[in-house]
Amino acid sequence: MAGIATKHTLPAPFHEYELDDAFDEMVDGGGAVRPHYRHIYEALRELTGEELRRRQQIADLSFLHQGITFTVYGRDEGTERIFPNDLLPRVLTREEWTRIENGLTQRITALNLFLKDIYHEGRILNDGVVPREIIYSCKHFRRQMRGLNVRNDAYVTVAGTDLIRMPSGEFVVLEDNLRVPSGASYMLVSREVMKRLFPDLFRKCGVQPIEHYSQALLSTLRALTPQGSPRGTSEPTIVLLTPGVFNSAYFEHAFLARQMGIELVEGRDLVVHDNFVYMRTTAGLRRVDVIYRRIDDDFIDPLAFRPDSSLGVPGLFNAYRAGNVSMANALGTGVADDKAVYAYVPAIIKYYLKEDPILDNVETYLMSDPSQRKHVLGRLQDYVVKAVGESGGYGMLIGPHSTAEQRDEFRRRVEEDPRNYIAQPTIRLSRAPCFLDGNVQPRHVDLRPYILFGDKVTVVPGGLTRVALRKGSLVVNSSQGGGSKDTWVLD
Repeated sequence: MAGIATKHTLPAPFHEYELDDAFDEMVDGGGAVRPHYRHIYEALRELTGEELRRRQQIADLSFLHQGITFTVYGRDEGTERIFPNDLLPRVLTREEWTRIENGLTQRITALNLFLKDIYHEGRILNDGVVPREIIYSCKHFRRQMRGLNVRNDAYVTVAGTDLIRMPSGEFVVLEDNLRVPSGASYMLVSREVMKRLFPDLFRKCGVQPIEHYSQALLSTLRALTPQGSPRGTSEPTIVLLTPGVFNSAYFEHAFLARQMGIELVEGRDLVVHDNFVYMRTTAGLRRVDVIYRRIDDDFIDPLAFRPDSSLGVPGLFNAYRAGNVSMANALGTGVADDKAVYAYVPAIIKYYLKEDPILDNVETYLMSDPSQRKHVLGRLQDYVVKAVGESGGYGMLIGPHSTAEQRDEFRRRVEEDPRNYIAQPTIRLSRAPCFLDGNVQPRHVDLRPYILFGDKVTVVPGGLTRVALRKGSLVVNSSQGGGSKDTWVLD
């Protein structure tokens, strides 16, 4: 529940800045500015409100002109919106980032070992570390992947793991996004805009670069080139497979393809012949080696999965199974970001790496466990309840902000299908300064760094800081009224 807000005497534009029991990224509990925020604090004191508004307008226009939008599904009104971007960066120290980087490297390594295991020997299931029924009842488990060897054992090539900072100041993992994680383009464009708006401040702070993300992604995809490719790993044909212009993340698909210098294709641009994948070009068919897919498993091949899919490529799965084309991420990776499986990730890390997790999980209750379910349903007002396969802030109940009717509805849903839900305590996300209504005000934030798993693990220093722009809100998803800001890791 919310703590009592306290005001500290800070000069304009900070006179509306309030602290509560959440960890504040800029100000410590005594009202003093944290050392790594000092340069930003001083710079903001020197800028007038009018100048800050002017820079925010420039940033908004930059996003508008580049077509940086997202789609809100399930609404009757216009669904296409400009992505909200806050003017002020979120700042992390090098020491904080080192721990995050080490923790994420450990986590993606263990999750790739886990995925290889459950689709092959199943040792972790035989040893009872992860219950077999949790895996086989997961809607993202793909029996078609059993025994299929994935290039370099890289099931998860690109991950976007959501982190939150606890009131204690420690970072923990809120959830893993391992299927087709999005948002990297917003991270890159936001940095580009911030460097133009605050060039002197950027240099003074010594911010670590992220511009190499696209080339790091390209190198990671190259490493997946199938053995026997006619062009080898030096010049493989790599394409980005998009559902098309009406997809909510289409801007990102086009942006990343352009940044990497690869073709952006839809399912109709590809054809399978003799278990090889070809791209239609004006010069004829060209063999494709690696597909960076932004289409969910179900729609990737109508012959293997959903027969009504018009987004995928008929025969693609057979070419994939034959080892003639690689896909990132591999099919079936969604089983590892099921929110019920998430509860077992600390045990997964311990099992494969013989290490304790560097980054802890949030305490999680499985509604499939009768005693845990009874405990949570008796105190729904204190918990966040989530559907295990949903994302984007959908299928979720935030207990303290819910009505009695909403709680009754979720109680019914959980009792009807307990496997489909988990619960977590309501956590006060940390808060960072945002420029809103002409003043600097704190808002709740999380952090999504992007991890690449190839010949080596690469975590670009920063990520997408998502912001709950509504006062008091804990929901940072853009589809639920959230936005983003640049993330500065100091050198």
